[in-house]
Amino acid sequence: MSADLALARKALSGAGPEVRDGVTADAIGEMTPAFVASPESTDEAAALLRAAAEHELAVVPRGSGSRLGWGAPPSRCDLIVDMTRMDAVIEHAAGDLVARVQAGARMGEIAAVLAGAGQEIALDVPAGATAAGVVASGLAGPRRLRYGSPRDLLIGITIVRADGTVARSGGKVVKNVAGYDLGKLFAGSAGTLGLITEVTFRLHPLPAARAFVTAEFADAPAASDAVAAAANSPLIASAVELSRPRPDGPLRVAVLLEGSADGVAARARDMAELLGAGGSAAEVWATAPPWWPGPPVAAAGAGITLVRVSFWVSALGQVLDAVDAASREAGVSPAVAGSAGAGVLYAHFAPGVPGQTLPSGGEPAPADGIAEFVGALRGSLDHARGGVAVLAAPADVRAALATRGGMAGNVPGLSLMRAVKDQFDPGHRMAPGRFPEVI
Repeated sequence: MSADLALARKALSGAGPEVRDGVTADAIGEMTPAFVASPESTDEAAALLRAAAEHELAVVPRGSGSRLGWGAPPSRCDLIVDMTRMDAVIEHAAGDLVARVQAGARMGEIAAVLAGAGQEIALDVPAGATAAGVVASGLAGPRRLRYGSPRDLLIGITIVRADGTVARSGGKVVKNVAGYDLGKLFAGSAGTLGLITEVTFRLHPLPAARAFVTAEFADAPAASDAVAAAANSPLIASAVELSRPRPDGPLRVAVLLEGSADGVAARARDMAELLGAGGSAAEVWATAPPWWPGPPVAAAGAGITLVRVSFWVSALGQVLDAVDAASREAGVSPAVAGSAGAGVLYAHFAPGVPGQTLPSGGEPAPADGIAEFVGALRGSLDHARGGVAVLAAPADVRAALATRGGMAGNVPGLSLMRAVKDQFDPGHRMAPGRFPEVI
């Protein structure tokens, strides 16, 4: 260990948290950190980041680590701040439908505490995900249609800036000194603005009953009509999902209904009639169909490529046509699934699955085929007000995307995002390289 790193380690240890050397298992992409530190409080986290700033260390926050592979990998990582020791449910104000938790609290453990009062955080996320990780990654499942994403359920947040300054927003604090809504800024920030140490969520009562109504459609127009009808119906769907395992396959639509037992049963019968009006026989399920919830919740493994397409719901038919056209052009066969009723779909490429045979008889390298698919999709959706971003991809796909807009593509408001990044992290030491510096 160099003298500089030895001094840095001494300073980090002096801040209070447990500090150890980074190992291969801590690597993010090809980047192995010099150190991993595990604070137990906001004060320790602040002291840790002050020490890191003094030694100009690049810092990457980590929760469960399941989605550290999303986005571009950091260009530098000297210190991983592991938040899993900060795992407490600090406050559960059941009467106010509010819960305040530490950053590293696991969502499954939080759910168990809240369930005792018949309440929940209405996000469909893995039980092992951490509260701050869910916020920082913007992870949301099918019920975003009714309840929104993490930024919509977040009412308070405590963060530590890159220089160790602690800031709070929302909850019992009306406003922080800078005037920012920190919760909305940090939701989806992927650790690039600072370190989240506490979050406060708005809660909802646990539904007494749930039912799923599914139908299968042979073509995109019929499926699009069904999605629009379900999403806009007064039957109040909590989720409207679409799934198609391959470009030439049937489209499956599933609708989640929640509420009282009698009310859900009656609404499920009416929803089955609504979906069946498109000529498809609808089924009512007491439990989720096998493909629920699908990406992005289920897709976090190494080697996958996950492409998010966001759009106006009225443009769903155009989006499905564009996916088909891009698939034919690139000679690949992505699975497509997502919250169509909320205007979000995902094209999912499993690791090691080659592209389809091209009309010319050749077969492209999978990475080139995927990158060509993304480029073609971006080109065709410009007019349909659709956004295409690659959430996760292995190194060869990221390299192939370099000439096709990269992972992020065209980012609206990029200059404003850069200005905020410069204010919160002027030294660009928080997860450097993950922010879209060059598009």
